[in-house]
Order: sequence, then structure tokens, then C-alpha cells
Amino acid sequence: MPRTRRVPRGTFVDLGAFDVPDVAVGRRVRAYLPHNHDYSRPRPVLVLFDGQNVFGDEGSFSGGWHAHEVLDRFVVLKRPVAPVILAIDHGHVARLDELTPWSDGKNGGKLDPFLAWIGGALLPLARNTLGLRHDPSETIVGGSSLGGFAALYAHFARPDVFGGCLVMSPSLWFAGGRIFPFVASRPRPLSSRIYLDCGVKEARGMMFGHSERMARELAGRGYGEDSFLWRPDAKGTHSERHWRRRLPKALRFMFR
Repeated sequence: MPRTRRVPRGTFVDLGAFDVPDVAVGRRVRAYLPHNHDYSRPRPVLVLFDGQNVFGDEGSFSGGWHAHEVLDRFVVLKRPVAPVILAIDHGHVARLDELTPWSDGKNGGKLDPFLAWIGGALLPLARNTLGLRHDPSETIVGGSSLGGFAALYAHFARPDVFGGCLVMSPSLWFAGGRIFPFVASRPRPLSSRIYLDCGVKEARGMMFGHSERMARELAGRGYGEDSFLWRPDAKGTHSERHWRRRLPKALRFMFR
């Protein structure tokens, strides 16, 4: 019988609960450090929204991404460079407010102060505490659904902080599609790597149509295969199960 290679486990670090000015109080942040992480040799970092869904199933509405297990396998393969994952919990009923930069007439509009806190308070603390690289090109932001929408906005709004974005099934419809003229109006960031995906049948094809449009517009701005990966998923639904399935390839592209 062939031997099964043991996959070494990394380490979870609970950074605690933080008050986010103008956004929320008591926001939980957790990190996952790959096996044999050397604090003196900083790693890149992946900041993920909706932290309840990032790791295990407990605490998630419909199952977790098990992102830590993906990193564990990367350590075995020794490629790509396994980042530290920084998972920021969402605010439950306040999620729509904090993950959108504009109001839809009823909700939304707190993403900018949320990003200011991440860039000005959370990341400096995490870099000093966990051993992370400081360059924006080594700082990626990601998420799915509203989290994917927030990640795309964050990259173009704060390229001084985030040098790339991992965008799964983004809610580009929010606020009448204002994200399209916003992205078009922003210069291409000096460091810019974008992963974008969507299931073909999500919201009866509406979400896929929006994502495909964004993919075309990014390609039209000169994004090539070295800096942009558009991944339509014929079988994908709007669920953690499919985001979990697509995550390994997304990470390989972002951190190769």
C-alpha cells in the first residue's frame, strides 16, 4: 500500500476583537500562519472579508472555505509561496453597510472607513506581530459575493495598500452598477493582479453577465494573462462549496 504523505499543519492566531471607527465595535480577526512560518522572513498576506466563512464550517452560514487546508498543501508542494491569511469577520446585519462604499438609498456606504482601518491600523499591527511583507504587491485582498465586490473596490480605491484582489462571484449589481464607472475612472494601479470568477447560472445568469462585462473591460485596459485571470464556472453556484473548490487555483495565480 502506498504511503500517504503527511500534510503539516499551520497555526491559527486569534488577534482579538477590534473597534473599527465609524464602522463597528468588537470585530474579530483571525490569522493562519503556514507551517514553519519564520517571523524573521516575512510572507505575503491575503486579507479576506467574511472571516466566519474562511476556515472551518463552524460559525459559517453554509460551510467554510477551509483556506487553511489549501495553504497546508502549498507548504508541501513548496509552490506557490504560501501567504499568511488574515480573516476579518463580517458584522452580520451590518455586513451590507461595511462592505459597500455607496448607499443604495437604504443601506451601504461604510467601506471607505473600513478600508482606512485595515490599512492604517490592522495591517501595521499584523505586520509587526506576525511577520508580513510591507509592499502593496505582497498584500492581496479578497472575498466572495459582497466581499468580492468590496475586494475589487478596495484594490482600485486603495492601491497604496492592496496590490491585487481575489474576486469571487462579486455583487457588481450593487447601487445600480456604480462599480463599473468607478473602476473605469481609476488609473491602473502600479502593482495590479486580479483574479475574477463567477458561476454561469448565478442569479439566473445576471451575476455572470456583470462579471463577464467586468472581465471584458479589464482586458480592454491591457490586463493580460500575467496580471488577470477570468474564470467562468459552468457548474458554479453562489455558495461556499463552489468558492472553496475554486480557491486553490485562485491562490496559485495570486501568489505564484
